[in-house]
Amino acid sequence: MDSPILIRIFHDIHLDHAAERAVYLQLADAILSLIKKGTLRPGSKLPSSRDVADQLQINRITVSKAYEELQMQGWLESAVGRGTFVTSHIPESAPRTLRNTPKNNTTQTAGFRIPVQPYLEVIPAIVSSELHLDDGFPDPKLAPLKELYRAYRSQLTRSGLYNKFGKYGQPDGSAFYKDAISKYLNETRGLRTTAQNILSIKGTVMGINLVCNGLISPGDIIVSGIPGWRRAEQNFAHAGAKHIGIPVDEHGLVVDELKKICRRQKVRMVYVTPHHHYPTTVSLRIDRRLELLRLAGEYGFIIFEDDYDFDFHYKHRPLLPLASADENGMVIYCGSFSKSFSPAFRIGYLAASQNVIEHLTRVRILLDRQGDHILDNAIGELLQDGTMQRYLRKTLPVYKERRDFFCDLLSNELKQAVSFNIPEGGMTVWTQFAASIDVEKLAKDALKKGLYISNGKNHLYPTFNANAVRLGFASSSREELEKSVGILKQLLKKQLSV
Repeated sequence: MDSPILIRIFHDIHLDHAAERAVYLQLADAILSLIKKGTLRPGSKLPSSRDVADQLQINRITVSKAYEELQMQGWLESAVGRGTFVTSHIPESAPRTLRNTPKNNTTQTAGFRIPVQPYLEVIPAIVSSELHLDDGFPDPKLAPLKELYRAYRSQLTRSGLYNKFGKYGQPDGSAFYKDAISKYLNETRGLRTTAQNILSIKGTVMGINLVCNGLISPGDIIVSGIPGWRRAEQNFAHAGAKHIGIPVDEHGLVVDELKKICRRQKVRMVYVTPHHHYPTTVSLRIDRRLELLRLAGEYGFIIFEDDYDFDFHYKHRPLLPLASADENGMVIYCGSFSKSFSPAFRIGYLAASQNVIEHLTRVRILLDRQGDHILDNAIGELLQDGTMQRYLRKTLPVYKERRDFFCDLLSNELKQAVSFNIPEGGMTVWTQFAASIDVEKLAKDALKKGLYISNGKNHLYPTFNANAVRLGFASSSREELEKSVGILKQLLKKQLSV
């Protein structure tokens, strides 16, 4: 006869017959918990399947399946004619409780130390709201989603399924996508690339991370403009680089300051957004562009050119990238479709000298064996058949009209509280608020009324505080822009009257 104590222990097991998890697995989980707690010790004999079934009012086969499951996992062992036992290989001593570790809270707090890195502080995500003056996102209602759906679907239904789904593809991206991107960059941006100069990535952040992992060593100096993009700066810090910020004025990065640094120290890389500086949207003037390229050739530093919104320039034709004038192979050019198509689709590219792409491809394998070749090919098809180009031509006047309408609203409705320059391109207006305005409070109060705006904290530096935020206009209709400015007018009036 089985031990009455063990029978009682099993009697206390609760099984939920309405749960999605099979009953025998629930029973196996409960027995395993008893073993881990030390209630069932190594070598302990378990009650017979018949007795457990009687106690729990379940089928004997269910108990047998639970025992078999734990035997397969190595927690139980059986002896013919003797019964089922907790395996004797389990250490009998109870695990020590780690100091300073909260008990019974392991789903939230691990038992090991996690290094605290201030630069990994989470940048607040954009909150969902009815109205939004965001960081400069496109309007998904204008995107060619039907065409993308057809292109993606065609990839799933065409022949050659084994080559698409039955094995790994190339880590640098699908050949079709790389060829399409190369031709697109050559035709629209004046680059001189082939498919071998292209690496498929999942967005600009991944491109920066790959370059930092593959080409930056601890202690290397990286220079970028202040104010700048925090995501890039976080990657610099994570790579152990020394980041030096230099000023940005109405003509972009102050290259003369970079020249002074180069004369004193060895610069490894300069990160720049020359077309529309992030966050202030100013364009890098032609003389500074040429000087930056000259300095790269003279001092041997990498130029990481983040061209996040090349396609949207309203005053005149877009300025060609630095990469188009690079005669020395110093520029790594990065772009994505997040700001032209949709942030939801994580797809972009790096363009650089072939040996750089080969090296970064090997680094990429350590992080991501390959990208989404199906999405690669679908986007490549939209580029090849001209869908993407038609979409960009169609949306450019729409976004220009929204920019003009929004700037008129700011001038007419908020002139007492804000100042700004009409941006030549991009999807945001860099908006400076009066010194008396608490932008963080403004953002909180606006969200309560259904309007999202940035609180501006990401643009604050020890040497820079313009009390400014980026107000994105492209993703909102005229009516939504009018409502948004109306809310800001109401809230700003309250702050100014205090």
